[in-house]
Amino acid sequence: MAAPCYLGWDFSTQQLKVIAIDEQLRVVYEDNVHFDKDLPEFKTQGGVYIHSDRLTVTSPVLMWVKALDMILEKMKSSGFKFSQVRALSGAGQQHGSVYWKKGSIQILKNASSKLPLHQSLKACFSVSNSPIWMDSSTASQCSALEKAVGGAQHLASITGSRAYERFTGNQIAKIYSQNPEVYMQTERISLVSSFAASLFLGAYAPIDYSDGSGMNLLQIWEKVWSVSCLNACAPGLEEKLGCPVPSHSVLGPISPYYSQRYGFSQDCKIVAFTGDNPASLAGMRLQEGDIAISLGTSDTLFLWIQEPTPALEGHILCNPVDSQTYMALLCFKNGSLMRERIRDDCASGSWDEFSKALSSTVAGNNGNLGFYFDVMEIIPEAVGIHRFNRDNQKVSDFPKEVEIRALIEGQFMAKRIHAEKLGYKVMPRTRILATGGASHNKKILQVLSDVFNAPVYTIDTANSACLGSAYRAIHGLVAEMNVSLADVVKLAPEPRLAVTPTTGAEELYRPLLKRYAALEQKVIYNPTSSCLAK
Repeated sequence: MAAPCYLGWDFSTQQLKVIAIDEQLRVVYEDNVHFDKDLPEFKTQGGVYIHSDRLTVTSPVLMWVKALDMILEKMKSSGFKFSQVRALSGAGQQHGSVYWKKGSIQILKNASSKLPLHQSLKACFSVSNSPIWMDSSTASQCSALEKAVGGAQHLASITGSRAYERFTGNQIAKIYSQNPEVYMQTERISLVSSFAASLFLGAYAPIDYSDGSGMNLLQIWEKVWSVSCLNACAPGLEEKLGCPVPSHSVLGPISPYYSQRYGFSQDCKIVAFTGDNPASLAGMRLQEGDIAISLGTSDTLFLWIQEPTPALEGHILCNPVDSQTYMALLCFKNGSLMRERIRDDCASGSWDEFSKALSSTVAGNNGNLGFYFDVMEIIPEAVGIHRFNRDNQKVSDFPKEVEIRALIEGQFMAKRIHAEKLGYKVMPRTRILATGGASHNKKILQVLSDVFNAPVYTIDTANSACLGSAYRAIHGLVAEMNVSLADVVKLAPEPRLAVTPTTGAEELYRPLLKRYAALEQKVIYNPTSSCLAK
């Protein structure tokens, strides 16, 4: 008997990726299809179409299907043994939606294994270009939804987020209001994740709780659709969405299409697909109390929390790994580009000089605090550079080394303040898992560790959504026996300890965090005020 393996898929914005792992969790195969490069006939840029209004952003559904055909053919010609795959799962870019035309279920179920799948499905979609996460054309639908349920905070307390333009409920509402006949021709609405699972299942796959909580439609506490949200978006919507399911659900065996065309075993199981951020949480192997920080172009935080408090900022999603808990997501636009700009201005473009400057200044920066936003920030809504001395007076500049520390301390204090607003608590066993470009800089990580008063570990998470999907495929097979994902991934390489907090850091930063939060209120963008510091 050949060694079993498990597949993890990631239908992301710019490419389709696949990873295969064996029972020791070793990666035994990896491949991808790049949409722009490998499927030039679709004429996408960055995997998307940006429409003339600059607000509407879509991707062609058939491109995703054709990419799957292409990657499976690549695997076949490389000699990949599909018969060894025991289970597969996957992720999709969050907030994208797919609209299946009436009668498509029969075509999907009975697709001929003699044809590539995209040829069978080409007439199956009532909307040929799917709205995706980059779309921001639904402002009027968002305000209508918030109004219908009693305001933004009330919507957040039901669905985990206030109304966002990219969220699926608002996208559906736009399609219904602009093309009611197209909406009426649609028998099923999938997320990108459940659409991808449907391709493997040969039937409509349900939406999982975790990706479903990025729609402004799911009651995240009871894990059922919110009737008031559905009614505010479009009529008869519950039937078109189907019932949501736990993220570890085994949906059924793989469609006969794949056994006949590629040699998959008929016993290969499909585990519910989820969103790319929840899949990354699984790939990073977050545990209760942990926080993952991706220090990239934008800085993203994933948190594992027991008792969330949904707010007007950030997102609360159902946890894909543990259905009793939640994950929170916070995104900060001014990440590495802001760090690079201050490095260029204050450290001659050198990270070595930048790190030396950080080391030469004391923790707490003698009370000097700064806010650094080259572009309008999401959290808080503010722009410009604002510097305050120890007496909370605004100043026009700092010495270079003070500027560098003010930037790094300010970025991490903001993250802790806003994470705690969503219900995050630093616990005795909390770990911070850092990834992304700046996670290679130990001096920056030391500030992160001190501000959070927790040890920082680094993880190599190339393809964390793919890897998390492969882990989830294994977990799906044993989840009903009360086996946790943590038990399943015991063999995976452990994160590496990078730094631990300096003694006394918590006492030093506690009052500074309070001051920073109070000053943040002063820098929030006010369009009537023209005194933004530059």
